[in-house]
Amino acid sequence: MVHHRRLTQKDIARLAGVSQATVSLVLNGSPENANRIPADTRERVLKVIRETGYVADPVARRMVKGLNRILGVFTYEPAFPSAQADFFTPFLLGIEEAAQELGYDLLLLTGAGAPRRIFGENVRLRLADGCIILGRQFDREELRRLVGGDFPFVAVGRRDDAGGPVPYVGGDYAPATAALVSQARSLGHQRIAYVGLNEGAESTVDRWIGFEQALDGGDLVYSRFAVAQPPDETLDGIIAAGATCVFVTELADAIAIDSVARQRGIRVPADLSVVVLGNHIRAEEPGRRFTSFSIPREAMGRAATSMLVRRVEDNAPVEQVLLDCPILEGETLGPVSSQPVRNT
Repeated sequence: MVHHRRLTQKDIARLAGVSQATVSLVLNGSPENANRIPADTRERVLKVIRETGYVADPVARRMVKGLNRILGVFTYEPAFPSAQADFFTPFLLGIEEAAQELGYDLLLLTGAGAPRRIFGENVRLRLADGCIILGRQFDREELRRLVGGDFPFVAVGRRDDAGGPVPYVGGDYAPATAALVSQARSLGHQRIAYVGLNEGAESTVDRWIGFEQALDGGDLVYSRFAVAQPPDETLDGIIAAGATCVFVTELADAIAIDSVARQRGIRVPADLSVVVLGNHIRAEEPGRRFTSFSIPREAMGRAATSMLVRRVEDNAPVEQVLLDCPILEGETLGPVSSQPVRNT
């Protein structure tokens, strides 16, 4: 395990060229102390704090003034607009439920400016005892600063190391994806299309890893398609590749492909099976239940909150937890058709 030396007030004092007592007075932040420190000295100390990402040691904070009993929640994408509300809401429900049970209030941190950043001019993480961080993709430099610092945090979603192990609670997407591939194979599908990225965010990569692992050493043939092109062109490519089943990483893209297939008289799943790798936006489209796996968002939010409280109260070591993603049978995966699908 990689160990990182924590910054101390002594380190900040050395970098700012002041005494440790001065750093302590600046961190205390009371009006009385502010009047005792020259403005330029105070700004010099604050500049070092901003640049290093220093946060007071949680154990020391408990000893000196106790916990605020506030947990921060930071999202790299807006949590409430309708386009993403369905994605974030279950996480927030789980976080809220666990925080209430554990006796903590929640503070939503939106960052300063665009793009959103955890470390801005005012390191407002200090208002909370620790922070839960959500987002499909994190800022890697900010993640390194968090890992190398003292401030307790937990990521929602698996995260690669960032100068050290990242504490997280995520969904176990790779085996869930592999299980769906095996299910398709058991129904006779040997040519499978994959619509989505195979790089980028860890959640995206995990799905691709599970897909590749299920193909390894087997007799399956696959074709991969990007999602930037119109759905009718994607469907054209799927049919031209001779695929009888398509795996789609985003439910919205699966809905679009399914809609175009219906317009052409292609039956799902009698002629073409469609599998969605996780219910990203909503559980199901009205009138159509896609075969997929369930992302345990509320459970992830609850587990991340409990993990964060352990780090705040007990200075617990880094934990990395992946939760099972149960298969949702749906109605869009069926036996392979005896007749190849043709463009009409």
